[in-house]
Amino acid sequence: MRLAELSERSGVSTATIKYYLREGLLPPGRQINATTAEYDEEHLRRLRLVRAMIQVGRIPVTTVREVLGHVDDDSLGRTIRLGAALWALPQVPEPDEEDEYVRAAHREIGALLDRLGWRNAKRLSPLSPAYRSLVVGVAAFRRLGYGWGAEQLAPYAELMHRTAVLDLDTMEAYPSEPERVEFAVLGAILNEPVLRALHRLAQEEESARRYGFE
Repeated sequence: MRLAELSERSGVSTATIKYYLREGLLPPGRQINATTAEYDEEHLRRLRLVRAMIQVGRIPVTTVREVLGHVDDDSLGRTIRLGAALWALPQVPEPDEEDEYVRAAHREIGALLDRLGWRNAKRLSPLSPAYRSLVVGVAAFRRLGYGWGAEQLAPYAELMHRTAVLDLDTMEAYPSEPERVEFAVLGAILNEPVLRALHRLAQEEESARRYGFE
């Protein structure tokens, strides 16, 4: 397809597509002559991913470029490739390691990982942005006087593990490796708000079931 058709099918203006091409967010099309290039379904899929990352995820162009660089790096194994892409996404502020509540959160999360059998240096790292986000969240609970620790977190973690199994089962159904990694990255941007909304709806339903509307 030509640029005009790519624009029409994607709903993205030709000027924006040209900008994405200049920034390296889209691979160049197949050059037909000095002024015309041809694009295919892979360009359309990548364009939709880029658009979702920028418009829905509010991710800066430089970060999108970094994430896509990991997605496209077929020299990496799947775990490293996926992890590198997810680590490049925007994260919460770094925890203050001198804070007593942060230190307590580290202890509780360590106990949680032991309890779940997740403490394996080859699989999980305290350097992981997800681990650091958990530390920040648990520390905030404890700072407010809530004893949010391993015992309280374990049932939630087990539910999240089941969700992760579903995520990866869905990802593996896609035929190509770039599609699988792209789906996982897109899931981190779009699926988390969906899961958060489902969580809140479930809370509303359970509250109404238990307590009624009085």
